[in-house]
Amino acid sequence: MTPRVLVLIASLMLGFCQAWAAPETPYPSTYKPADSQPALIKGANILTAEGPVQENTDLLIQDGKIVAIGQNLSAPANAIIMDAGGKWVTPGIIDIHSHLGVFSSPGVPSMRNGNEKTGKNTAEVWAEHSIWPQDPGFELARKGGVTTLAILPGSANLFGGRSVTVKNVPSVSVQGMKFPDAPYGLKMACGENPIFYAARGNDPFTRMGNMAGYRSAFIDAQAYLEKQQRGEKQKRDLRLETLAGVLSGEITTHIHCYRADEMMQMIDLSKEFGFKIGTFHHATEAYKIADTLAEEGIAVATWADRWGFKLEAYDAVPLNVAALEWAGVHTMLHSDSAILVQRLNLEAGMAMASARHADREISREEAIRWITINPAIKLGIDDRTGSLKEGKMADIVLWSDDPFSVYAVAEKVFIDGVLLVDREADEAEPESDFLVGQSVREMAQ
Repeated sequence: MTPRVLVLIASLMLGFCQAWAAPETPYPSTYKPADSQPALIKGANILTAEGPVQENTDLLIQDGKIVAIGQNLSAPANAIIMDAGGKWVTPGIIDIHSHLGVFSSPGVPSMRNGNEKTGKNTAEVWAEHSIWPQDPGFELARKGGVTTLAILPGSANLFGGRSVTVKNVPSVSVQGMKFPDAPYGLKMACGENPIFYAARGNDPFTRMGNMAGYRSAFIDAQAYLEKQQRGEKQKRDLRLETLAGVLSGEITTHIHCYRADEMMQMIDLSKEFGFKIGTFHHATEAYKIADTLAEEGIAVATWADRWGFKLEAYDAVPLNVAALEWAGVHTMLHSDSAILVQRLNLEAGMAMASARHADREISREEAIRWITINPAIKLGIDDRTGSLKEGKMADIVLWSDDPFSVYAVAEKVFIDGVLLVDREADEAEPESDFLVGQSVREMAQ
C-alpha cells in the first residue's frame, strides 16, 4: 500500500471520527410541551411559593406559561374557564428523591434497576439508563399533584451514580421526560447501606471503610480533574468524569445519610476535597446539627414523621422538619416511595401539625415551599418552575380544598399548561395496564 493511499485512508478515518463524535450533551432531552388550550382559573386561593396567599384571585395560562395572576382577568375566546371559588391553587409538587421508573416493580426484585450492586463505587452509572417510562407510579404521582421528579439510583453504594430530573409526563422514552438542561446530581450513601457489601466479601465492612472509600475515590478524581484542566490527554473514565464533575461544581450531591455524626463526617470530607454538599437526604437526626447545616448552606430533604424502621432512624423526631425551618436550613420533603409520592401535600400538613404541637406555627406559605420551590432551587430549575410567577412553566395543581388537608384532592394537574389530570372529566382517565395484579400495599392510591 502506497504512502498516498495510507494518507487518504487516515484522512477518511479522521473525517469519520469527526462526523461521529459524541454529542456535547449525550442523551439529550427531547421533551417538548404538547400544544395546550389557554385556561383561566377564577377566584381561587393561590399559594405562589413566592409570597403570601392570594385570596379570590385568577390565574391565566397561555402557550404553556403563566401569563398573569390577579383579579378580574380576561381570557382569550378559546380559553377553558374554571370556577375555582373556595378551591386552592399551588405550583406542581416536585419530589427531590424518587425511584420511580428505576424501582419499577417493588414486588419483583429482578426488576429493581436502581442499584448497580457490583462495587462500592459505581459513579459511572446514570439513573436515566434504567428508567422505565411506563411505570404506573408516574401516573399515580401525577394524580397526587407531582409534576417534576428527581430520579436517583439506590443507596447500596458509596457512590450510586448520577441522578436525572424529569417532567412527569407520559412518554415512550426517558429522553422525552428529561427536564431540558437540568443539571446532573450524584447519589452517595453513608451509614449501614453500603456496608451490606461485607456480606458478599467486599469492602467496606465498617464506617471506617466507608470513609476510606470516599477519600480514595476523590483522590483519583482530583488527579483526573487536574489533568483535564491542564489539557493533558487521558483515557475517558465515566466514573472519574462524574466525580470530577462534583469537584468542579458542575454536579451536585444527594447524600443518603441519617445520623448527625455521619453528616458531620461528610461535611469534613467535603472540606478535605473542596466540593459543596448539595442535600442530605432522609437526615432523621438533622435537627441535632441544624445550626451547622444552616451555616454551611446544606439543604435537607426528609420525611414528616418516620421513625424506627432501622437503627439509624431510632433518634428521629416528628419536629425535625419544623426545627430545620426555624434554624434557617433549606428544608424539603421527599417521598423515597411509590406510595408516599402520591401524598406529599399531606406530608407537609403532618409537619405543620408537629409544629403546632410544639406551640409554634408553620405557615402555609412556608410549608408549600418544602415541596415546590425549595426542591426546584436545589435541582437548578427554579428559574423555570417551582413557583407561580408570570413567565414560568404552567406546572399547576388545582386542589379541591386546603392542600394541607386530608380532604384535599388534586382535581386538575397542568404540566406546561397541558391538562394531564382532570378528575371532573366525564370519562375516567384510563389506568395503566401495568396496574393489573398490583397489590393495594404496593401501588394503590
